[in-house]
Amino acid sequence: QLQLVESGGGSEQPGGSLRLSCVASGFTVDGYFIGWLRQVPGKEPEGVSCIGSGDNTYYAASVKGRATVSKDSAKNTVYLHLDSLKPEDTATYYCSTECGPPINNYVPPDKRVRGQGTQVTVSS
Repeated sequence: QLQLVESGGGSEQPGGSLRLSCVASGFTVDGYFIGWLRQVPGKEPEGVSCIGSGDNTYYAASVKGRATVSKDSAKNTVYLHLDSLKPEDTATYYCSTECGPPINNYVPPDKRVRGQGTQVTVSS
């Protein structure tokens, strides 16, 4: 069974940093795109970052320069490090085998998986 589990969310002050983790089981992250998306209630999910099977990366304009996505193949884990946090970064962050727009990587239905999410709250 394919599974993604996020962790590392929490409450931070503006200007702080967080590292989110996404642990995969049932498949190896090296063979897939892994995307980080975030969602606030009442809004569509926003694709934040994506790392491809060749370690190519993508960042949304809203986090570019503040975010770093990386992969630890030995731990089958993908990380999202987010610096200089802003209140508008407040959201539930998910990792998924689907990166969303503009990447829109195709994933066979039986390989589409998303984690349960981890809450990030940025406030003073």
